[in-house]
Amino acid sequence: MLSQDTITAIADELAEAEKSRSTVPLLTARYPEMTIEDSYAVQNEWRRRGIAAGRRPVGRKIGLTSKVMQAATGITEPDYGAIFSDMVYENGSVIDHSRFSNVRIEVELAFVLGKDLHGPDVTVFDVMDATDYVIPALEILSSRIEMDGRTIVDTISDNAAMGAMVYGGTPTKPHDVDLRWVSALLYRNETIEESGVAAAVLNHPAVGVAWLANKLAQHGDSLQAGEIILAGSFTRPMWVSAGDTVLCDYGEMGTVTCRFN
Repeated sequence: MLSQDTITAIADELAEAEKSRSTVPLLTARYPEMTIEDSYAVQNEWRRRGIAAGRRPVGRKIGLTSKVMQAATGITEPDYGAIFSDMVYENGSVIDHSRFSNVRIEVELAFVLGKDLHGPDVTVFDVMDATDYVIPALEILSSRIEMDGRTIVDTISDNAAMGAMVYGGTPTKPHDVDLRWVSALLYRNETIEESGVAAAVLNHPAVGVAWLANKLAQHGDSLQAGEIILAGSFTRPMWVSAGDTVLCDYGEMGTVTCRFN
């Protein structure tokens, strides 16, 4: 385990990179002994500072839950990150591209909880019972650590590359649709770039939420009613630039769109 001073120094470095829209060298290259638990300690320090500064936590994101995402990153296990209220955009928002680094879009379903979920031993059935509704969402990825050669330790330390999210479409009760078969078509500037089906997320997107509840229990934490949980992407990340318009069509669940300036 890294010392608390080292964890604080890494958190300082990432905070400066976020502020300056820059990237830092790979943590694993500089701290080869760094573990997954060390990286979550860095992330928790970042989250603690956000709360102390008055930012309001509203949920969590789950990353690297699908084979396409694992293949795209070379990382083979899920991770999670924190979401603050100032990271959540409404459908149709115009978003400042320069707020983020290495900007990409992912296609996801967001679970809004109506009940608490306390691990361990949370199952997909518990998640379905605890979910108030599911809504289409786009995740905006922002990487503050250089991308080539990243490991899961780098990614977790970087709040799982969470930049922001955009929600839209139609809020849907989890039992009113077969969540495994929710499909999406992702467009950039009127051209289709990616498509996918939600079963790509661990065979059922609710499985990711169950994984998160159980993983948080290992860290003495849990999921609370009212939280938004991004369940993981079922397409590859799509690069976006300033001036791009993004639209994702989820069929009967509606559309999500945003524009970057």
